[in-house]
Amino acid sequence: MEIKELTKKQGIEQNKRLVKAYDQFNKLLSALKKKELPDELIVDINDRIDQINSTPASDKSLRTQVKKAQSKVLKLVEKELKLVPKNHYRNLWMALGMAAFGVPLGVAFGTSLDNMTFLAIGLPIGMVIGLGVGSGLDQKALKEGRQLDIEL
Repeated sequence: MEIKELTKKQGIEQNKRLVKAYDQFNKLLSALKKKELPDELIVDINDRIDQINSTPASDKSLRTQVKKAQSKVLKLVEKELKLVPKNHYRNLWMALGMAAFGVPLGVAFGTSLDNMTFLAIGLPIGMVIGLGVGSGLDQKALKEGRQLDIEL
């Protein structure tokens, strides 16, 4: 079974954001075509493509639908096959590092120095920790062949 093509609608060339969303989704689909996917997953992806192809061309709603379909496809592929785009873990862990490590470190600095303005010192430290962990996970995914050839 093969993944269907996303048909470009007439008159969307004026909306640059919609064209960008279409191109990004097409890149994702072409990266997925290079991988061996189970038939159930291909059927689900094709259903989402059919929904987009059958939608009348309305700029904002069509762009929202393309973005949602892209997000759903990425979640399905990650859940089922553990395939992720480039820098997926780096982006995820950067935010997690700032929240999980940066804020507590900042609070610890602030309370130990009796000045809560040092709260902001923890955020870049947490960001660096998150970037390190995420980059390591991205390298592991690349070595295991679980990384798609696309960056979102």
